[in-house]
Amino acid sequence: MCTTCGCGETGEHSHTHDHGHDHGHEHPHTHDNLPAHSHEDAARLVRIERDILGKNDALAAANRARLEERGIFALNFVSSPGSGKTELLVRTLTELAPRHAIGVIEGDQQTSRDADRIRATGVKAVQINTGKGCHLDAHMVGHALDELAPAPGGLVFIENVGNLVCPSAFDLGEAHKVVVLSVTEGDDKPLKYPDMFLASDLMLINKSDLLPYVSFDLAACMANALQVNPALQILTLSARTGEGMAAWLAWVEARAAHLAKAAGVAEAVPAAAAPVAAAAAAPVAAE
Repeated sequence: MCTTCGCGETGEHSHTHDHGHDHGHEHPHTHDNLPAHSHEDAARLVRIERDILGKNDALAAANRARLEERGIFALNFVSSPGSGKTELLVRTLTELAPRHAIGVIEGDQQTSRDADRIRATGVKAVQINTGKGCHLDAHMVGHALDELAPAPGGLVFIENVGNLVCPSAFDLGEAHKVVVLSVTEGDDKPLKYPDMFLASDLMLINKSDLLPYVSFDLAACMANALQVNPALQILTLSARTGEGMAAWLAWVEARAAHLAKAAGVAEAVPAAAAPVAAAAAAPVAAE
């Protein structure tokens, strides 16, 4: 947990946005990085962890209510560094942005490189730099949602900091956690990092185009993941070649449509597409 991993020592994080300046926001919590020298110290660390997670869960519930009320479908992408989730996100945006209003929240310890890649697709992105922090939390995401101002019936994709440990414990208010695992990683990752796979609703096995060149047992990986989480859904794809992308996009769109319908709002389309959609939906005047 974060009371021992050292994240958040500075107590601050920053946002960088499309308009090119940063905002610093205070964390709603601090992470003490003190070793447990006694039973009393150990008990204190447990209390701190519970307090941190309790506050985060309350903020996540507020984020979730806010999103669901407006029919906004939010996904929290989690993975280890190098899984290809930014490339996957860029490919996903390229496919979905022409017909959906989408906003992206990018989490990294430093730089806005990933947010810049997202903005290059024409999609609005808010960058959160966590400094020494190893995960996003619900407080950060709440501020980012204020800045992003997603349209009712739209989509929000949250790319978490690359880490298979701490993000598993921090609910952000998303509809689903999506864990991305690359075939260049070990097929035993679900067994080594079970909390992340247990917390996720979908596993995307990425870089399938490299399967002929790596010693990755696809069937074993799936079995390991289902051993940890029997309800986990699994899709295999390649963000580079597009293999398997259709099933992934269908998964997103079906659930986004269901959420928008439940909220009683129309699915949001991008501003450029709105006049076309409105014209198509308008009744034809009798001559």
